[in-house]
Amino acid sequence: MCGIAGIFGESWKPDDLSAMVDSQRHRGPDSYGLYFDPLRRGCMGHNRLSIIDLSDGGRQPMVSKDGALVIVLNGEIYNYLELKRELESEYNFVTRSDTEVLLAAYEKWGSGCLDRLVGMFAFVVWDKRKQSAFAARDRFGVKPLYFHTKIDGTLLIASEIKALHAAGVPRVPDEQTWSTYLVHGLCDHSQDTFWDEVYSLPGGHHLTWGNNQTRIAQWYDLAERIGDRVDERPEQEVQDEYFELMKESVKLRFRSDVAVGINLSGGLDSSSLLGLVHEVQGRESDVTAFTFITGNPDYDELPWVEKMLSKTKHALVISTLTPNDVPIMADDVQYYQDEPFGGLPTLAYAKLFEAAKKNGVTVLLDGNGMDEQWAGYDYYQNVSNGPEPSILQGTKETPVKADCINPEFRKLAKPLLTPSVFKDPLRNLQYRDTKYTKISRALRFNDRNSMRSSTELREPFLDHRMFELAMRQPTNRKIADGVGKKMLREISQRFLPNSIYTAPKRALQTPQREWLRGPLRESAR
Repeated sequence: MCGIAGIFGESWKPDDLSAMVDSQRHRGPDSYGLYFDPLRRGCMGHNRLSIIDLSDGGRQPMVSKDGALVIVLNGEIYNYLELKRELESEYNFVTRSDTEVLLAAYEKWGSGCLDRLVGMFAFVVWDKRKQSAFAARDRFGVKPLYFHTKIDGTLLIASEIKALHAAGVPRVPDEQTWSTYLVHGLCDHSQDTFWDEVYSLPGGHHLTWGNNQTRIAQWYDLAERIGDRVDERPEQEVQDEYFELMKESVKLRFRSDVAVGINLSGGLDSSSLLGLVHEVQGRESDVTAFTFITGNPDYDELPWVEKMLSKTKHALVISTLTPNDVPIMADDVQYYQDEPFGGLPTLAYAKLFEAAKKNGVTVLLDGNGMDEQWAGYDYYQNVSNGPEPSILQGTKETPVKADCINPEFRKLAKPLLTPSVFKDPLRNLQYRDTKYTKISRALRFNDRNSMRSSTELREPFLDHRMFELAMRQPTNRKIADGVGKKMLREISQRFLPNSIYTAPKRALQTPQREWLRGPLRESAR
């Protein structure tokens, strides 16, 4: 997990790149590096958080053996060992890093290497011979990548928006994005950001730059991968395949040269993650578990977490968010987020990463992604071909108050019109939440939260192979008798106690309403 930056074109100064790298030091405090093309058409910078191959051999920017290609990578290529074995007959590797494997893969297959990668990544490759740049983002957009194009075609690209501003991109709010957010509650659903002329490269897309021209194309789409077919194989066969993918996904995400921990709540997804850790590492697994509380028993999941850990060897670290923490912490978290974030739950999660860092744990796993795969949200229960349900859960009335907004400003808002790519409405809704709403928003919140404390967050259940298999299943394997995640619950019987896999869906919440009406009333006002 790192920070990357690059400038390609004519109008830039070396100090611009240095400013970009300096602004992202929290993403990689272990070391940094700069590269300047001899012809001054491109430059790249890197902030390193050392996870795999802690030696200097893993430092970036990394140059290919012939000096023609230069790469900066943010994230992890989890299957780098398998790719390395495939490539080592024609490539003499000199480091143990996944970055060198990615560089070799790009050198051999070009953009075709993307289909071979299992991981979370955003990377940029500079080709000295062609004087061109290639950038790509992983399938679901776990790792961020933002860009700005100047009038003369010069491209600036970085892991965070603040890095672009540090290089002189004007800090001008994008009024249409703000209006859309305030009227419809939408954010992180397109390549637009809350800042004018600053864009996010969408997940599953790549970008090429050459001759002062920037081009963007899609290289992965979940709907295209699975088509409109339904998996009609026997349920047991599907369960066996999915269970093996679950174990492999968790096993791959333990590839690390630093300590790995687990984020736990009391729900099925988090419990499944813990159970799979035991499947992979054995019952003697002692990785540290982290959870947060607020001191309100109506919301805290500590009893469920403690029950899960009662017969294991995992140490539990509890972080506490109090009302007194919120005003100062909200300002601090906002700085790292660059854009509006998800309220008190985001702050509570930020404290969890702080606790992990203090306890010497640099890598954390969490259970994000199962609700979208297996229709776990409550609004999936009564899906029809009528209007789509709100993107927000846990409230019967909309939290946005469009009537309070200036009419002229309100007219700028753009509603989200998602395509109906499947015949069944449930799968269309799952696709909406995966590509446009739920996951994209959560990933941004989580990435900035983890990077704020210089920790890496890995999402085993966002493995694209798991997603594709789950999305191919018919509705009756996802929802049955008013309960979501049907097949997941059946699979989890293999490694979880009955009280966990049969528990009802509980949204992870904080006493936000109580605090805003009580101890935080004045600071909120």
